[in-house]
Amino acid sequence: MVKRKPHSGGNVAGPSQRQLRVGEELRHVLSGILLRGHLRDPALEGTSVTVTEVRISPDLRNATAYVMPLGELTSDAPHAPEVLAALNRSAAYLRGQIAREITLRHVPAIRFVYDSAFESSARIDTVLLRPDVRRDLDTYKSRAAKDEDRDGDQDGDDGA
Repeated sequence: MVKRKPHSGGNVAGPSQRQLRVGEELRHVLSGILLRGHLRDPALEGTSVTVTEVRISPDLRNATAYVMPLGELTSDAPHAPEVLAALNRSAAYLRGQIAREITLRHVPAIRFVYDSAFESSARIDTVLLRPDVRRDLDTYKSRAAKDEDRDGDQDGDDGA
């Protein structure tokens, strides 16, 4: 008989390999469905939506799809809330379409949220390009190079 580990309440180790595989497969299928444009919601008409990631719960019953309307890099863009609302309204239809393309015991319920990773990376880039931060980074790099040179000389390398 197989012994099971006690349930710890939270998934501290991160998603399992199965969660990652199913999430990636859902991302591909959702992207294909959205690319074909079978959704009749007026807010989605003529809009390209990028599915950047799909995270799935450990029991594979719920999924969160991180999406971004193409060409809109901020969540406060006027079109983004409309697109998210339309996708969430279409979640049941999308779930049925996914069921036709993926063989799973239970097709997960999907919730769509805006992916703010692009905003965060753009904000980090602007901070790193500021002159005062650039100066500090250059100072740090030069100190690290000096420390590395000093450590290299102390390795017992007496030239003999």
